Amino acid sequence: MQRMFLAAAIAAALLPVNAVAQEERPAYVRALAAGYKAAFVCSNLFNGGLSEEQTEADDLRGTYSSLNALFATMPASVDRQRRAVFVPYDETMPPRIAAWRPSLGCAQLPIGATHDAVDTLPRMNVTPPDLDALPWPMGDRNAAAPPQGDAAALQHIVADAFDGRTYGQGSETTAVLIVQNGRIVNERYRADLNMHSSQRTWSVAKSIAGTVVGAAVQQKLIDVDSAAPVPEWQRPGDPRQRITTDQLLRMTSGLHSDHAGNRTDVLYFGGVAVVDQAASWPMVAEPATVFRYANNDTVLAIRGLQHVLGDGEKSLRFPFESLLWKIGMTRTVPETDWKGHFVMSSQVWTTARDLARLGLLHINDGVWQGTRILPAGWQDYVRQLGAAQPSEGYGYGATWWTFPEDSGLPQDAIVARGNRGQHLVVIPSRELVIVRRGFDGAGINFDLTEFTRDLLGALPA
Repeated sequence: MQRMFLAAAIAAALLPVNAVAQEERPAYVRALAAGYKAAFVCSNLFNGGLSEEQTEADDLRGTYSSLNALFATMPASVDRQRRAVFVPYDETMPPRIAAWRPSLGCAQLPIGATHDAVDTLPRMNVTPPDLDALPWPMGDRNAAAPPQGDAAALQHIVADAFDGRTYGQGSETTAVLIVQNGRIVNERYRADLNMHSSQRTWSVAKSIAGTVVGAAVQQKLIDVDSAAPVPEWQRPGDPRQRITTDQLLRMTSGLHSDHAGNRTDVLYFGGVAVVDQAASWPMVAEPATVFRYANNDTVLAIRGLQHVLGDGEKSLRFPFESLLWKIGMTRTVPETDWKGHFVMSSQVWTTARDLARLGLLHINDGVWQGTRILPAGWQDYVRQLGAAQPSEGYGYGATWWTFPEDSGLPQDAIVARGNRGQHLVVIPSRELVIVRRGFDGAGINFDLTEFTRDLLGALPA
């Protein structure tokens, strides 16, 4: 009888705990939705000069089903003088807040933070150079050239990318840019956008992050084959000290995470800092034995680099002064959390032209106008497949994808891929860079393989 009573008591005690663990509390979901809206309105307004109406139509539509219906119930308030956005979600709590800083973009404040906290956000005391008047690719002058191939066919293929049918029913293309032999041979934008319109990269940011790490390797600041210098893992006995930066770049860290793929809600929308979220997960598999595509791995690779740089302003300036501004990417904005750590797994805003510049750097194996920015052979390093791979489809190198083996596309191609149809294809053997950007809704896939194949047919070697 005593054993039966004890078993019943244990079962009764466990049931509420399990129920709470699985419950999505309405107040928290509303806080996430408000944070999502504050972040996108802030970044679109102050990074890319897009309107609130464009944000509502594009970034607040076709996203996560649990949040979509809430956006309309949460009116955003914009303080243009302080460059901050406030979105209320609960009468008993302060609104969710996102605030902009020059070059560093918008940071979300934690849930419960008040207006005064805007002034505490990390800032950077340096401004980007004005390069627009320089010739392409450093600037925007004299960028266009006729294609070496079938110009009419190229024009037709690009037009098809915008029709919402040919390369994916319901797809919504916002930009296509084709660079051949270093010059722009085709460039088209949705009617309300232009070459300086900025969009969120989503996971294309991971390839940018990998390139930032490459710049640090070139400067001998970090060794990718050594233990990742994540300070939260340095306590004696922590098994995560076995994880290398290379394994983080290849998504083979063995770390657990709340969601595989691109769901990192508390970091992206909840105002939780990198060091409090990404660095806290346990290792559940030996490094280099399991592929798990997770934002945390990329975030942690950059966290380790920032720690090597001493955190603070020096670590904030590094991506700009060592990579972005050196190759003309002056409209690329990698955003940080409220503690000053880059969320470079997704939260980067950039233009189609800046992505093309990144592609040109890789085509030239890390050399930009005579200056080596990435180590020799970095192009091969990022394309080399990791020890563990996705079960099917694209292969994964070091923050860059490779086309499926049966695609028939050049084997030296590398691909940056992001949510909602963000794509950057780099094919060194063909001197070709392809940028496609979009606002594809959930479940809609733009057929990048077919699009690339058609472009190669119009632009023969």
